Amino acid sequence: MKHWALMGVATLALASCTTVADQPSDMMMKAPVEAMILEAARSGTQGYDIVEGLTTEIGQRLAGTEAEARARDWTVAKFKEIGLQNVRVEPFTISGWERGVETASIVSPFPQEMLLTALGGSVATPAGGVTAEIAYFPTFEDLESAPMDSLDGKIVFISGRMDKAPNGAGYGPANRKRRSGASESAKRGAAAVVIRSVGTDSHRFPHTGQMRYADGLPKIPIAALSAPDADQLERILERGQAVTMALNIQPRAVGDRPSGNVIGEIVGTERPEEIVLISGHLDSWDLGTGAIDDGAGIGISAGAAQILIEAGLKPKRTIRVVAYGAEEVGLLGGFAYRDLHKDDLINHVLATESDFGSKPAYEVQLGVTEGAEVIESVADMLGLPMSDQPTNGGPDIGPIAALGVPTMRFQQDGTDYFDLHHTPDDTLDKIDPDDIAENVAAFALMAWLAANADTDFRADDPQAGN
Repeated sequence: MKHWALMGVATLALASCTTVADQPSDMMMKAPVEAMILEAARSGTQGYDIVEGLTTEIGQRLAGTEAEARARDWTVAKFKEIGLQNVRVEPFTISGWERGVETASIVSPFPQEMLLTALGGSVATPAGGVTAEIAYFPTFEDLESAPMDSLDGKIVFISGRMDKAPNGAGYGPANRKRRSGASESAKRGAAAVVIRSVGTDSHRFPHTGQMRYADGLPKIPIAALSAPDADQLERILERGQAVTMALNIQPRAVGDRPSGNVIGEIVGTERPEEIVLISGHLDSWDLGTGAIDDGAGIGISAGAAQILIEAGLKPKRTIRVVAYGAEEVGLLGGFAYRDLHKDDLINHVLATESDFGSKPAYEVQLGVTEGAEVIESVADMLGLPMSDQPTNGGPDIGPIAALGVPTMRFQQDGTDYFDLHHTPDDTLDKIDPDDIAENVAAFALMAWLAANADTDFRADDPQAGN
């Protein structure tokens, strides 16, 4: 699938290198090799083939389930197939959670069904569900201002729309109701919560995601209405009559379950102990097939490694590809990686993750102390501006970034990302193969240059930031 282009480009690039002189300098070789990487990635389908295979042969991959286990096996086989070395699973254990029955309806004054989904980690309603009057809050901040003991026995409805932005800046503020809505409502006596889905689409697809219970407070069920259903509920409430809802969700905690990170490497020729880490996360929510979140990231990072392997390029440092497990339920794969590799993080010279869909990057962000010129050269070759915004490298990179690992990130265009993210609409047909190829080109070029750079991207003091 366009892999034929790689051999021809590689031959041309190597010929360009060796005809200048019998022993060409690094600078004389650099431009043809970099051009080869970009051309091979942009004309190839390596990344798209990987995400196509993962989403077709495995599908949804909820953390801790049998499907996530099959995804690990699939990824081990794929990493070996594309030529990665030291392929392995680094296991860890999580608290499992599974979805059950999910129904809701307006009982009065205008009876009708509503579409919603339980949020990850939510407890269930009583077996027969709960029927109660709605207490409406236009925003999460309005709920925070409500008096204590003012919501006894009610079902809280928190609205609040999310703004679109290329960098997803609206997600954090909108997500407060998902993360903390249940506990804020429980402390005021509520029986259950429904929220407007944390997303930017107008389709009748509810948007799931992980919630959290605060310590010392009752645990009450919480679910997300699709955006059109939230609109409908608001219109009904605007009529000025009391609104009663029947809610029945039956998720359940299923105890300890296995998860794990899948690792593969291109072992360095001169400094194999030094690591350039590129990654995505393997798990997904269970409503769609996890194409943009984050099959794309697996395809981009593993596809970038495949480009270098097929070109016969041998980096000086080790390039490590990580497919993190259990990201969606609390970055558990990222924390497990940090804990297992804590004593070796000083040898991680640079790390990044692709976890923002499949659209190409529009800028490059830095989280390094030294060696910025290496990443700036990558940005220049890709025609991308450098951002003045720092980065932790991505969600799963955050735990090791906090311990001093240098980071960078290609900031992808996420204007429409939250139209699909965590919904049944997250499927392969939303991915443009050319977009994936452009991301693969960026990752392959960056990994190659970072793995061969003289700098370690840290301050002179090797413990700085630790």
